[in-house]
Amino acid sequence: MQRTFILLKPDCVQRRLMGQVIARFEAKGLNFVAMRMLQITPELAKKHYAEHVEKGWYPMLEGFITGGPVVAAVVEGLDAVRVVREMLGATNGLQAAPGTIRGDYSSSQQMNLVHGSDSLESAAREIALYFADEQVCSYEPTITKWMHAANE
Repeated sequence: MQRTFILLKPDCVQRRLMGQVIARFEAKGLNFVAMRMLQITPELAKKHYAEHVEKGWYPMLEGFITGGPVVAAVVEGLDAVRVVREMLGATNGLQAAPGTIRGDYSSSQQMNLVHGSDSLESAAREIALYFADEQVCSYEPTITKWMHAANE
């Protein structure tokens, strides 16, 4: 099992798409093992997007991500990093394939609804920014045996 980080961005919250997005991940068989709603501060934004802080477009990104509440979550499942990224679709909603979250609900590069970690290393770093170890609650749903074979 892998863990990955997702962030339902302010546009997702404001457009009232949280439930639909969460339901899609759950229907795929991913387990939500941590979740919280918060307002990202400029300081947290700089940590989360550390690789982008020096880029000319960063102030706009920071203004967007700190502009409203977000929902941070940790999901767990088989090949979770790749599965989440594929479910999200291309970063630009106008280029994302129909059937993906961004392809179905986004028409913007920046306002693309959900962030998903791009690697196991990024997932570990991002999870640690938003959750203490004791806030992550692993469990095995009773339906697991109907979601994938025991040897997968």
